[in-house]
Amino acid sequence: MYRVTREIAFCYGHRLLNYEGKCKHLHGHNGRAVIVLEANALDSRGMLVDFVEIKQKVQRWIDENLDHNMLLCRDDPILPVLIEQGERVFVMDANPTAENIARLIFERTADEGLPVVEVILWETEKCYAAYSASG
Repeated sequence: MYRVTREIAFCYGHRLLNYEGKCKHLHGHNGRAVIVLEANALDSRGMLVDFVEIKQKVQRWIDENLDHNMLLCRDDPILPVLIEQGERVFVMDANPTAENIARLIFERTADEGLPVVEVILWETEKCYAAYSASG
């Protein structure tokens, strides 16, 4: 089994709904997504996936949609205010927890046709959440 990994750093803001603690307030993180791809065989170049391809397909999407952006749940009552003020907002169907952001990046990577098996989202230097393929 072959495995390659690419780390993508990005800054984002969010807040958590239905949460009692500091994270119920708008705040930001310097996050790091660790994208792990896996396959049984290599291509004709001797590669699982070219790191450039991961950059072009996944990092570009993160840079355009998540980096320096507020990630908010579609149910967040502040959403209309931020949109009205012209602020950058990425709307999620779920609460923008580290777990759900990891899943979002996993699903986007899979949608790009890359053989992703796990995405780890480092929310802080000491805390991360992961989402992986079933099994």
